[in-house]
Amino acid sequence: MSQAGVSANRLELLQIADAVAREKSIDRQVVITAMEDAIQKAAKSRYGSENEIKAEVDPKTGEISLARLLEVVDDVTLEATQIALVDARRKNPAAQVGDFIAEPLPPLDFGRVAAQNAKQVIVQKVREAERERQYDEYKDRVGEIVNGIVKRVEYGNVIVDLGRAEAVVRRDETLPRENFRYGDRIRAYVYDVRREQRGPQIFLSRTHPEFMAKLFAQEVPEVYEGIVTIKSVARDPGSRAKIAVVSRDSSIDPVGACVGMRGSRVQAVVNELQGEKIDIIQWSPDAATFIVNALAPAEVVKVVLDEDAERIEVVVPDQQLSLAIGRKGQNVRLASQLTGWDIDIMTEASESERRQAEFAERSATFMEALDVDEVIAQLLASEGFSSVEEVAFVDTDEISSIEGFDEETAGEIQARAREHLEKLEAELDAKRKELGVSDDLLQLEGLNMAMLVALGENDVKSVEDLADCATDDLAGWTERQDKETTRHRGFLDGFGLTRPQCEDLILAARVKAGWIDEADLIADEPEAEAEEASEDAEANPYGEGETSGEDAPAS
Repeated sequence: MSQAGVSANRLELLQIADAVAREKSIDRQVVITAMEDAIQKAAKSRYGSENEIKAEVDPKTGEISLARLLEVVDDVTLEATQIALVDARRKNPAAQVGDFIAEPLPPLDFGRVAAQNAKQVIVQKVREAERERQYDEYKDRVGEIVNGIVKRVEYGNVIVDLGRAEAVVRRDETLPRENFRYGDRIRAYVYDVRREQRGPQIFLSRTHPEFMAKLFAQEVPEVYEGIVTIKSVARDPGSRAKIAVVSRDSSIDPVGACVGMRGSRVQAVVNELQGEKIDIIQWSPDAATFIVNALAPAEVVKVVLDEDAERIEVVVPDQQLSLAIGRKGQNVRLASQLTGWDIDIMTEASESERRQAEFAERSATFMEALDVDEVIAQLLASEGFSSVEEVAFVDTDEISSIEGFDEETAGEIQARAREHLEKLEAELDAKRKELGVSDDLLQLEGLNMAMLVALGENDVKSVEDLADCATDDLAGWTERQDKETTRHRGFLDGFGLTRPQCEDLILAARVKAGWIDEADLIADEPEAEAEEASEDAEANPYGEGETSGEDAPAS
């Protein structure tokens, strides 16, 4: 085609440019520019590659003009590309140093090799323009569902023809036991479009959680219109999924809207996902209620939240344990992904055993620390006292009001508790000094002697050492890998410090060490608040804005 083009008469040249532009859906001028580049390359091989040659194709008449460009200079060093100012002014009296003079060249008669090279240049330029057009068209379609036809399957990766572009569904982005053949229709989610050496790569997925959310938006008008919002999705592709929904209109049941009449709406999504079972769950702003809903169909007796660690203990009846955990831990894993909380499940029997063990442990601690008999220790433990510190510094009336205690007994118990704490403090102080922990750390607000010993055991012995720590070093961190959660302990684990408190400790150490100014911290506060607000907005990818408690009644 291109060989005919470069050797064709002028009108044929323009007809070929129009045909290629239509076929490849690119601008006609791009094809004409590609032809100019091809003619330029052929002319260079004919007249010498050291020459700077410019080719032009008139977009109206198709006429080809060739010219050699010469730069105007004072002293000529390269005769092929330069011309002296005196000689240039003979051709153009207004010529200045730095200008270019164009010398017309005779028309070019293409040989077979030159025509073949020109064809390659045109094909390459047209292909580049086509790739750029595909990238521009699909870069803004990330997050959409597209339909296509399977073109071929390579090593499990499905190449999809989208009509004006080609996309790929990688093997790990297809559902298990899902086989595609040439000519099959396929529906998938565009999760990434990026420029690569071979042109734009459009990546599709059928396992992405957002694919399910978009399918519900197509099947459920209330989701599409924004009345029902999908708050989060958790999937075990091809097997089971959980989806949390909430309604902005109190008269519309979000779960019922997604299920549809006789399950027609959810069934349409299930069929598209090769029979993947879907639990539709009522979202709630109350974390405990939401987690109880997420663990359905299991019944929950009691929940205990640890908001700082984002962990929750769920107590279920003994016979419901296997249902709550699910096959291979699927139910609890999906509930954890859906809610963003780490969930520990225990039976009523095991929870009762643990409570008894904790009670016995507290009683033993009081017996040893306060030098009291078992009855008194158990009375203190049963009244909710969990540590010697609580006994020492609580109001005396709270102890004397316990049945069988009077004010004198309460005073004696508190005196013994304080004496025990002073002795413990002295022992910890001695250990701190032995570890070489600096006295300067004592002056930082929020650190006690036990914490200083823990820091010393982890080689944090000065204000500078603490200032050099990261929040993760003190508070620990949680790592999710291959659907498994690993908890890495921090230096101050077990002291009940939150991450913000650990951050404050490190900042206080940096101020004391002179690394930062206290005034800088005050200036940074508004920025931090703005960042936090931005993160909150990003944390809700399925819906627009926050949903109030009235909008989401707990089921």
